[in-house]
Amino acid sequence: MTSDLVRLAHEVASKAHAGQVDKVGRPYIEHPTAVAERLTTDDEQVVGFLHDVVEDTDIALAELRAMGFTVEQVLAVDAMTKRRGEPLEKSMARVLADPIAPRVKRADVSHNAGPTRLATITDEATRTRLQRKYERTAVLLGTTLPDIFDEFGVER
Repeated sequence: MTSDLVRLAHEVASKAHAGQVDKVGRPYIEHPTAVAERLTTDDEQVVGFLHDVVEDTDIALAELRAMGFTVEQVLAVDAMTKRRGEPLEKSMARVLADPIAPRVKRADVSHNAGPTRLATITDEATRTRLQRKYERTAVLLGTTLPDIFDEFGVER
C-alpha cells in the first residue's frame, strides 16, 4: 500500500517535470518513477520521485516542506541536488552524509547507467562520458556499477 506522501511525491514530480524529456527524448517523469519503483521504504520512494525536482524545476526545498514532506525527506532531496559547478566528489560526500540519500542515489545510478538505457544514447562520445561518470559516482559511493546493478536487479 502506497502512503499519502509517496502518492503526493509522484504527483508533485509529474507536474514539475511535465513537458521535460530525457537525453533520448522520453518523458522525463519516467526516470524518477523508475528510481522510486526500485526503492522500498516510503522515505526512499518519496526522495526517489523528488530527487531531480529542485535541481531541474522551479520548486524550492521550502515548498516541498510546505507541501507536507518530512524534514528528513526534504534534507535527503537537498543531499541529492547537485549544485551548479560543484565537483562530483563534493556532491557524493553530501549524499553519503544523509541517512536516506545513498540508497536513492544508487537507485538513480542503477537506472541512469543501466546498459539498456545507456544503449539508447546514439552519440558514442556522450555514452562513453556518461558511462565513466556513473562508474566514478559508484566508486565515490563506496561501491561499483556491477554491485549497484546487482542491488537493484539490473540485467547486464
